[in-house]
Amino acid sequence: MNRSSALLLAFVFLSGCQSLAPVSPDATSPVEDSTSAPEKPKVYSSFSEDTVFSLLSAELAGQRNRFDIALDNYVTQAINTQDPGISERAFRIAEYLGADQAALDTSLIWAKNAPDDLEAQRAAAIQLARAGRYDDSMVYMEKVLQGKGDTHFDFLALSAADTDQDTRNGLMKSFDRLLQKHPHNSQLIFGKALLMQQDGDAKEALALLEQNPPEDGEVAPLLLRARLLQSLNRGKEALPLLEKSIRKYPDDKRLRLTYARMLVEQDRMEDAKTQFSSLVQQYPEDDELRYSLALVCLEAKAWEEAKGYLEDLIARESHEDSAHLNLGRIAEELNDPQGALIEYGQVGPGNDYLPAQLRQADILMNNGRTDEAQKRLVSARDAQPDYAIQLYLIEVETLSANNQGERAWKVIQQALQQYPDDMNLLYTRAMQAEKRNDLAQMEKDLRLIIQREPDNAMALNALGYTLSDRTTRYAEAKTLIEQAHQLTPEDPAVLDSLGWVNFRLGNLDEAERLLRQALERFPDQEVAAHLGEVLWNNGKQREAKQIWSKFLKDQPDSPVLRGTIKRLTGSETL
Repeated sequence: MNRSSALLLAFVFLSGCQSLAPVSPDATSPVEDSTSAPEKPKVYSSFSEDTVFSLLSAELAGQRNRFDIALDNYVTQAINTQDPGISERAFRIAEYLGADQAALDTSLIWAKNAPDDLEAQRAAAIQLARAGRYDDSMVYMEKVLQGKGDTHFDFLALSAADTDQDTRNGLMKSFDRLLQKHPHNSQLIFGKALLMQQDGDAKEALALLEQNPPEDGEVAPLLLRARLLQSLNRGKEALPLLEKSIRKYPDDKRLRLTYARMLVEQDRMEDAKTQFSSLVQQYPEDDELRYSLALVCLEAKAWEEAKGYLEDLIARESHEDSAHLNLGRIAEELNDPQGALIEYGQVGPGNDYLPAQLRQADILMNNGRTDEAQKRLVSARDAQPDYAIQLYLIEVETLSANNQGERAWKVIQQALQQYPDDMNLLYTRAMQAEKRNDLAQMEKDLRLIIQREPDNAMALNALGYTLSDRTTRYAEAKTLIEQAHQLTPEDPAVLDSLGWVNFRLGNLDEAERLLRQALERFPDQEVAAHLGEVLWNNGKQREAKQIWSKFLKDQPDSPVLRGTIKRLTGSETL
């Protein structure tokens, strides 16, 4: 195409751009319509030949998927011409491509040259917020507010979530400044409430929203109010609020979905099932809702209903792996191990693959088909080499759980021959060695892990606990466990170990304090056994028996609990 032809086409293209700025009224003549009043003349800015050619080149580049050229040309011409139409087009391209700096630059040019265009001012405000320039952003958003346009103060607040406290404090001052001018503006109030929530001021945020009810049609403040109530452990108050809102806005998806999820959190599965069912009827093409409904049915133990929804998902080719995994779980619940194996066998690589492999192995081993289970896992490793290490771990753990310790040892040795530097395999061998009473091998593997990963809290804790439980090296054990505790101070397993080593050292009160914390965070039979033993030795036998009795109700055959009780009382029964 020669340059003259290109320019002619460019002028045709440009004449269709409504956003090009008009100049003098006599530059063009309107076309009169005999049946309507004459239009005001549309007159477009005159551009240089180079500008027109650059813009045409940009459009042609875009048609050929050379968006880099299109963006570069448009940004250049937006800067050169300062034309609002060109800068808007440049901004749209930059936004589409995720070119953040170009989007910011062109939005500012657009806003500068179209001061009365609320969309331009809003675009500049949002881009400035994305760049972390919140004070500048508020200046542009205030222009939108003054023009009575739709502001996005909520976006400004949300975009500041990951910033430092000083930045959020500055943004809060900007909100307060604008609220002095516009004290009843619901968008400003909502944005400030979001900032308060981010700062952990849930009570203050809730009070602000309750003092300033949203305008009709504003649902987001209602949702935030419900979430704040939930975060303050007042979820039962959130439900009536959402119920009232749903009656007012029955077709609002967000309201009903939030309500349904809160019902799940409060363990009201039948009510949640009703709400998710209603959502699926309203939005029959939304498979996320259908999958959620299936999971709620599973929680409610409505096996046949869950099965129907999961089979629907498979027919719709949506969530297929998760559907097969959950159909396998249903089959297990219905005592159909063969059906479960069929479902688990259809789960492909992805998030659900390893859980399906684990369940297959466990079912087969529980039914005396250990050889078949191992053959399947070997085949799986051959077919999916990316999962080989995890599949080795599954094989070892399921063999060990099914009292096949020698086979488990052979498999972990084989795995480490193939992957000698894998920390998870080394840790697993250490745990298997401990079960074989091979404490030397266990310590060797754990110290190798700690040498390579000094901050591996799991290895530090495992070695420290074993030394405190199986040897008399208590001081050394305490040092290791304290290192783990510094790394993971809230980990109940570490708290349990720290409590146990203090018991071994005779620090009964400190041991009791730590073990109570551990049991509160993780109600486990072994922690209960430890706490009971400490209480027993600290003159609190009645409380020790109460704790043991409570956990025996859930696990009457627990060897840890029964062994502890027999050792201390002379009988396995209380």
